[in-house]
Amino acid sequence: MRITRRTKAMAFFIGLGVCLVGLAVALNVSWIIFHWRQVVPLVLGIILFGLLIAGMVINTIFLVREIRRNEQQDSFLNAITHELKTPIASIRLYLQTLESRPLDEAKRREFYHIMQEDTDRLLGTVEQVLKASEVRQGNARQNWKEVEFAAVVRDALGLARVRQHLSDEAMYFGSEPSDGITVMGNAEELRTAVFNLFDNAIKYSGEKKKIVVDILAPNIDTVSLRVCDHGVGIQAKELKRIFKRFYRAPNPMSREVKGTGLGLFIVRSIARRHGGDAYAESEGEGLGSTFTMRLPRIYRA
Repeated sequence: MRITRRTKAMAFFIGLGVCLVGLAVALNVSWIIFHWRQVVPLVLGIILFGLLIAGMVINTIFLVREIRRNEQQDSFLNAITHELKTPIASIRLYLQTLESRPLDEAKRREFYHIMQEDTDRLLGTVEQVLKASEVRQGNARQNWKEVEFAAVVRDALGLARVRQHLSDEAMYFGSEPSDGITVMGNAEELRTAVFNLFDNAIKYSGEKKKIVVDILAPNIDTVSLRVCDHGVGIQAKELKRIFKRFYRAPNPMSREVKGTGLGLFIVRSIARRHGGDAYAESEGEGLGSTFTMRLPRIYRA
């Protein structure tokens, strides 16, 4: 395995922190031994050395977290550069081809279709970045109103099928959702969160996709959207990390699937902004995953 400079830096700071803490402990023990009969110096020494050790531990933790955060941001920059550069290069190539030589109508339509898809991909990437920035700015409830949640999920499901060219058997409702399930919020934000859940399931389901979507109402105050796939699965230690900004789970599929590491971060941020939450469940790698977004429901008798 290739060891990056940041990995070496992390190892260095952790080692340095351990050595400094060990040295501080040794000095503290020596101080206690030499001043055990003098109460005031003994107590002050223990307190000061305790503060010193705590400060070194906190400083080491902070440095390691900063290194990890910088590494994640670099990974994000690499991913976003690829996500922006690839469709732009593709569009440029097809435009140059259209300009340089005559083509029949069928071939021209094919090129236009490909460029349209590249444009959609480019726009989707930009929207992801903008939305991630927006959901971190605060909890302002702009354009909030009563939203028919089942209608939002149906629209997002239809859009996901069209964009990814999926059949009805590849992605479907486990049971037909009932109407009348209403939540309070921003319809556009909720649509974004739902679509990101679907997009994540599609990306990590492999070639043979089978994604089951359910809208559940476990009680009169809650509605949950559950998206179950039969894809690559997630290790138990990664279940909470995958919702962090820029984070992508380290599995073989992650290296093949392109993305920004923002999709699930946006899902959880929007869910929490609406008074709910989002979480993932999986039995492990290769055993599929279930993602759930929970929201408070408006109940009317």
